[in-house]
This record gives sequence, structure tokens and C-alpha cells, in this order.
Amino acid sequence: MSERRLGAREITEITAYVDVSAPPPAGRATAHLVFGTNQFGQPVEIVAERHHRGLAPLVILTGGVNRHDGVVEAGEFRRLLVARGVPEEVIRCEDRSANTWENVAFSLPYVHEALAAGLSVTTVSKWYHRRTVHMLATQVPGIGPFHALTWDPAYGGPVVTRDAWTATPGGRRRVLREWEETARRVADGSFSAVALVGGAWRRRRGPGVATAPREPPGSD
Repeated sequence: MSERRLGAREITEITAYVDVSAPPPAGRATAHLVFGTNQFGQPVEIVAERHHRGLAPLVILTGGVNRHDGVVEAGEFRRLLVARGVPEEVIRCEDRSANTWENVAFSLPYVHEALAAGLSVTTVSKWYHRRTVHMLATQVPGIGPFHALTWDPAYGGPVVTRDAWTATPGGRRRVLREWEETARRVADGSFSAVALVGGAWRRRRGPGVATAPREPPGSD
């Protein structure tokens, strides 16, 4: 798939499938679950700005040691957020995870804390990180409607955007892998199916086996 030419209609369909953006309604406070990455700038700005507007009363940071640079992702997120005036007491950190599945698995106590407090969840991830919404729905079957805020990553070159992901090898490879892998895991039942309904992600009925899938190398 990654080597052949993609038609305009196929590009549109793939982009629509992987794009997880589903912002919470204006003015609604939610717990923010930040998926691990070593690209800190945009996620930090999103969360800090929303916290200062009273929209992120609980912030859940994820990510252990990044395999590329050795940085502990959740720890660096916390440092940057505190430097921007987000108080330590609203931050929860899981700093052991090595992949996206573990981002969710190791932060489950904090997700349940948010739900028990009456807060719905908003994920913060790359715009095409479709597996995040499936992994969250699979591991937290009772999560209810949840939202997603997104940002555009870069991999040593142009930013990978919705409009131009096919123009760079890194963007093309990552988006196609996300589309292929996620669709396959939904089909084989290892991911719960989800649907975007009324502006929020919702878990659809189905088995969804809550066992950690093997993520492809370089998946983040």
C-alpha cells in the first residue's frame, strides 16, 4: 500500500478515518489525557491554555523513556506545564509506558479518578493517532462519550498535516500504517469499535479484547 500511488478519493477516505479530532463543547471542563511523545511544544500549549481557562481541571500525562532521545516523556510534560503555571496538584503522571497501549493501561487509575469526579475525558494526541481512541474505549468500556484535541507533528522536515501528509515519506508512512493497523485490529476484535456521534467518540457494541496488541516499530 505505501509504495503505490493513492488516488484523491482514497486519500480523502484515509484522512477522514485516521483524523480523531473531536473537541469538547465550548466551555465544558474535561480531564485531559495527553498521549506520550517527545514533541512537547504543541501538546503543552494546548493543555496549559485550556487549564488557565478552567477547561482542564485534571491533567493526565503519559509516557516513559523515549527510545529516541532517552527523555522521560511524562516528566518533561510536567516540567513544561508547571513552568507555564499549571499547578502540580492538578497533574497526574504515569512515566513507565513504552507504547500507546501502555499509555492508557498505566494511567487507568487516573482515568477512573476523572470519571468518578464526574469529568469526561479529552485525549490530546497527533491528529492521525486513531488507535488512541480505540485503545481508550477498549480498556475503559464504561468511559461514555469522550473527546479529542489534536496537533500536527513533524519528523525532521515539513509538518505532517491533514492536507499534505502524502507529500513527505515520514508522514505518508505513519498515516498509512495507522490506517492499516487500526482497521485490522478492529476487524480482528482486539480493538473495540468506536464511532463519532454528536461530536464525541463513543464505544460501539462489540467484544474488544483488552489485551495489549504488539505495536509496529516506530509507531509513535
